[in-house]
Amino acid sequence: MPEDAKTAPQPIVIVKKKSGHHGHHGGAWKVAYADFVTAMMAFFMVMWLMNASQKVQESVSGYFRDPVGFKKSVGSGVAGVGESLTVSKDDMPKLKDKLEQALREMPKFQEIKDQVKFTVTGEGLRIELLETDSGMFFESGNSNPSQHGKDLLEKIASELGKLPNQLLIEGHTDSKPFAGNAYTNWELSADRANAARRLMQNLGVRLDQVVEVRGFADQHLFKKDDPMHPSNRRISLIVKYRTPEQSAGADAPTTEQPPAAAHAPAGH
Repeated sequence: MPEDAKTAPQPIVIVKKKSGHHGHHGGAWKVAYADFVTAMMAFFMVMWLMNASQKVQESVSGYFRDPVGFKKSVGSGVAGVGESLTVSKDDMPKLKDKLEQALREMPKFQEIKDQVKFTVTGEGLRIELLETDSGMFFESGNSNPSQHGKDLLEKIASELGKLPNQLLIEGHTDSKPFAGNAYTNWELSADRANAARRLMQNLGVRLDQVVEVRGFADQHLFKKDDPMHPSNRRISLIVKYRTPEQSAGADAPTTEQPPAAAHAPAGH
């Protein structure tokens, strides 16, 4: 062999080995798997929502429409309130049952149970305190609450004061007129509503919770076919529905009638 052939550099040979059929995939399968898991999670979320209650569906929908506003409304309450419960339209029947249960615990509630009526309306939960021939909730002819009235309003106030919901208070009379023109059923209905307001605010209802006091005289009779029926003389308490705007902290203006001059004519 020539001496030159022994000293010549040898060519470098690079051998490439195939790693099998997995080599050309790289990490693409991980992306595909993640997409699949995300799709399945979304599918099961949709299936859960389809079987959830209307309230849950509305809550989820509210979050995706306005996440910031939704966070403000969740758990918001009024300072000093024992329970930060927001009573919506769907919750009104539960509040009705809770109030009825609380009133049943009163010692003499069986004697007056037929004079307390609960109705869920478009405005809110309406609580009617109906009078009888003997009066029961107010002294005859004036706006002074009787002992029955004080006891009942105290129990109701202690429950309603736990809620952030606004309250309306109405006074109603029968159609029996007063003698003379100085004091009428208009004044009496407004005075009794304001008397109920003052008493309830002293017994648990917050000062800013009552947003309106109404005196209707005999314009909204409970017994329309019997204008003189004693049940037309009544106090109505309305627990208003709580709106998302109010839950976020917006306060409604207070519109309250000033109390009229106190008189004590007989007959109502």
